[in-house]
Amino acid sequence: MVGTRRRLRLACAALLVAVLTAGCDTKSQFEPSLPPEAGFRVDGGVLKLWTGTPCAGVIGLTLVFDSGTKQSTQQVWTAPQPGVLLERMDLLASTGGSVPDTAGPLQVQTPLPAGYDWTKAGSIVLYVNGPTSYGATADVAQVLRESAQHPSSDYLFGKSGWLDASGVQRENTKSFLTICTPDPNP
Repeated sequence: MVGTRRRLRLACAALLVAVLTAGCDTKSQFEPSLPPEAGFRVDGGVLKLWTGTPCAGVIGLTLVFDSGTKQSTQQVWTAPQPGVLLERMDLLASTGGSVPDTAGPLQVQTPLPAGYDWTKAGSIVLYVNGPTSYGATADVAQVLRESAQHPSSDYLFGKSGWLDASGVQRENTKSFLTICTPDPNP
Protein backbone atom coordinates (compact mmCIF):
# COMPACT_ATOMS: atom_id res chain seq x y z
CA MET A 1 0.00 0.00 0.00
CA VAL A 2 2.83 2.42 0.86
CA GLY A 3 4.55 1.58 -2.43
CA THR A 4 1.32 2.23 -4.35
CA ARG A 5 0.80 5.62 -2.67
CA ARG A 6 4.39 6.60 -3.39
CA ARG A 7 4.07 5.62 -7.07
CA LEU A 8 0.76 7.51 -7.28
CA ARG A 9 2.35 10.64 -5.75
CA LEU A 10 5.30 10.40 -8.13
CA ALA A 11 2.97 9.96 -11.11
CA CYS A 12 0.88 12.96 -10.01
CA ALA A 13 3.99 15.08 -9.51
CA ALA A 14 5.32 14.10 -12.95
CA LEU A 15 1.93 14.90 -14.52
CA LEU A 16 1.85 18.28 -12.75
CA VAL A 17 5.36 19.14 -13.96
CA ALA A 18 4.43 18.12 -17.52
CA VAL A 19 1.26 20.24 -17.48
CA LEU A 20 3.02 23.28 -16.00
CA THR A 21 5.95 23.00 -18.39
CA ALA A 22 3.69 22.67 -21.42
CA GLY A 23 1.75 25.74 -20.31
CA CYS A 24 4.83 27.94 -19.95
CA ASP A 25 5.61 30.35 -22.74
CA THR A 26 9.35 30.89 -22.85
CA LYS A 27 9.03 33.72 -25.38
CA SER A 28 9.12 37.30 -24.14
CA GLN A 29 5.80 39.12 -24.24
CA PHE A 30 7.11 41.71 -26.70
CA GLU A 31 9.44 39.48 -28.73
CA PRO A 32 8.54 39.47 -32.42
CA SER A 33 7.54 36.23 -34.14
CA LEU A 34 10.59 36.42 -36.44
CA PRO A 35 14.13 37.62 -35.69
CA PRO A 36 14.59 41.37 -36.29
CA GLU A 37 17.48 42.31 -38.58
CA ALA A 38 19.21 45.43 -39.87
CA GLY A 39 21.93 45.54 -42.50
CA PHE A 40 25.52 46.58 -41.85
CA ARG A 41 28.60 46.81 -44.07
CA VAL A 42 31.91 48.67 -44.20
CA ASP A 43 32.87 50.59 -47.35
CA GLY A 44 35.89 52.85 -47.61
CA GLY A 45 36.47 52.51 -43.88
CA VAL A 46 32.92 53.64 -43.03
CA LEU A 47 30.39 51.53 -41.10
CA LYS A 48 27.09 51.81 -42.95
CA LEU A 49 23.54 50.99 -41.87
CA TRP A 50 20.58 49.91 -43.99
CA THR A 51 17.33 49.38 -42.10
CA GLY A 52 16.03 47.24 -44.98
CA THR A 53 12.76 49.14 -45.12
CA PRO A 54 12.19 52.81 -44.25
CA CYS A 55 11.70 53.80 -40.62
CA ALA A 56 9.46 56.90 -40.43
CA GLY A 57 9.45 59.30 -37.48
CA VAL A 58 12.89 58.40 -36.12
CA ILE A 59 13.84 60.69 -33.23
CA GLY A 60 16.79 58.66 -32.03
CA LEU A 61 19.27 55.98 -32.98
CA THR A 62 21.50 54.12 -30.53
CA LEU A 63 24.44 51.85 -31.29
CA VAL A 64 25.65 49.74 -28.38
CA PHE A 65 28.99 47.99 -28.76
CA ASP A 66 29.68 44.86 -26.70
CA SER A 67 26.32 45.05 -24.92
CA GLY A 68 26.27 43.42 -21.50
CA THR A 69 30.04 43.41 -21.01
CA LYS A 70 32.51 45.61 -19.12
CA GLN A 71 33.59 47.04 -22.48
CA SER A 72 30.04 48.09 -23.39
CA THR A 73 29.73 51.60 -24.78
CA GLN A 74 27.26 53.43 -26.96
CA GLN A 75 26.76 56.24 -29.42
CA VAL A 76 23.43 58.06 -29.62
CA TRP A 77 22.00 60.22 -32.41
CA THR A 78 18.86 62.34 -32.07
CA ALA A 79 16.53 64.32 -34.33
CA PRO A 80 13.82 66.83 -33.44
CA GLN A 81 10.13 65.91 -33.47
CA PRO A 82 8.33 64.80 -35.61
CA GLY A 83 11.39 62.72 -36.48
CA VAL A 84 13.00 61.78 -39.77
CA LEU A 85 12.79 59.06 -42.37
CA LEU A 86 15.68 56.65 -41.95
CA GLU A 87 16.69 53.89 -44.32
CA ARG A 88 20.43 54.26 -44.96
CA MET A 89 23.05 56.02 -42.92
CA ASP A 90 26.84 56.27 -42.65
CA LEU A 91 27.55 55.65 -38.96
CA LEU A 92 31.24 55.58 -38.05
CA ALA A 93 34.66 55.79 -39.63
CA SER A 94 36.90 52.84 -38.89
CA THR A 95 39.46 55.35 -37.65
CA GLY A 96 36.99 56.26 -34.89
CA GLY A 97 34.27 58.83 -34.50
CA SER A 98 31.20 59.75 -36.48
CA VAL A 99 31.20 60.37 -40.16
CA PRO A 100 30.70 64.14 -40.43
CA ASP A 101 27.67 65.60 -42.18
CA THR A 102 26.31 62.29 -43.47
CA ALA A 103 23.58 61.72 -40.92
CA GLY A 104 21.47 64.64 -42.13
CA PRO A 105 19.02 65.67 -39.45
CA LEU A 106 20.22 62.93 -37.05
CA GLN A 107 22.99 64.46 -34.96
CA VAL A 108 25.35 62.84 -32.48
CA GLN A 109 24.02 63.42 -28.98
CA THR A 110 26.37 61.03 -27.15
CA PRO A 111 29.64 60.28 -28.95
CA LEU A 112 31.77 57.21 -28.40
CA PRO A 113 34.45 57.74 -25.72
CA ALA A 114 37.65 59.38 -26.98
CA GLY A 115 40.02 56.76 -28.36
CA TYR A 116 37.38 54.01 -28.47
CA ASP A 117 38.04 51.60 -31.36
CA TRP A 118 34.68 50.14 -32.38
CA THR A 119 36.43 47.79 -34.84
CA LYS A 120 37.70 45.80 -31.83
CA ALA A 121 34.17 45.28 -30.45
CA GLY A 122 32.52 41.88 -30.67
CA SER A 123 29.00 43.04 -31.45
CA ILE A 124 26.79 45.98 -32.36
CA VAL A 125 23.23 46.32 -31.13
CA LEU A 126 21.08 48.90 -32.91
CA TYR A 127 17.97 50.55 -31.49
CA VAL A 128 15.71 53.05 -33.25
CA ASN A 129 13.55 55.41 -31.20
CA GLY A 130 10.32 56.94 -32.46
CA PRO A 131 8.52 54.40 -34.60
CA THR A 132 7.54 50.95 -33.40
CA SER A 133 10.70 49.00 -34.01
CA TYR A 134 12.91 46.17 -32.84
CA GLY A 135 16.57 46.05 -31.93
CA ALA A 136 19.02 44.20 -34.16
CA THR A 137 22.48 42.76 -33.55
CA ALA A 138 25.50 42.36 -35.81
CA ASP A 139 28.88 40.65 -35.43
CA VAL A 140 31.53 43.37 -35.88
CA ALA A 141 34.31 40.98 -36.98
CA GLN A 142 32.08 39.41 -39.62
CA VAL A 143 31.03 42.80 -41.01
CA LEU A 144 34.67 43.92 -41.19
CA ARG A 145 35.96 40.64 -42.60
CA GLU A 146 33.26 39.99 -45.23
CA SER A 147 32.18 43.41 -46.53
CA ALA A 148 34.84 43.55 -49.25
CA GLN A 149 33.72 40.11 -50.51
CA HIS A 150 30.23 41.39 -51.37
CA PRO A 151 28.90 43.99 -53.81
CA SER A 152 28.20 47.42 -52.33
CA SER A 153 24.47 46.70 -52.71
CA ASP A 154 24.69 43.82 -50.18
CA TYR A 155 24.49 44.29 -46.42
CA LEU A 156 24.90 41.74 -43.63
CA PHE A 157 21.49 41.11 -42.08
CA GLY A 158 22.57 39.12 -39.02
CA LYS A 159 21.85 35.41 -39.28
CA SER A 160 20.04 35.98 -42.58
CA GLY A 161 23.37 36.73 -44.25
CA TRP A 162 24.34 39.13 -47.02
CA LEU A 163 21.29 40.48 -48.84
CA ASP A 164 20.57 43.02 -51.55
CA ALA A 165 17.23 44.83 -52.01
CA SER A 166 15.53 41.88 -53.72
CA GLY A 167 16.72 39.50 -50.99
CA VAL A 168 15.40 41.78 -48.23
CA GLN A 169 12.08 42.17 -50.02
CA ARG A 170 11.81 38.40 -50.52
CA GLU A 171 12.72 37.43 -46.92
CA ASN A 172 11.20 40.26 -44.86
CA THR A 173 8.19 38.83 -42.95
CA LYS A 174 9.14 35.29 -44.04
CA SER A 175 12.47 34.50 -42.33
CA PHE A 176 13.12 37.80 -40.51
CA LEU A 177 11.67 41.27 -39.90
CA THR A 178 13.43 44.47 -40.79
CA ILE A 179 13.64 46.58 -37.63
CA CYS A 180 10.66 48.80 -38.52
CA THR A 181 8.42 46.17 -40.12
CA PRO A 182 5.31 45.44 -38.03
CA ASP A 183 5.10 41.86 -36.82
CA PRO A 184 2.60 40.02 -39.06
CA ASN A 185 2.00 37.42 -36.30
CA PRO A 186 1.83 39.37 -33.03
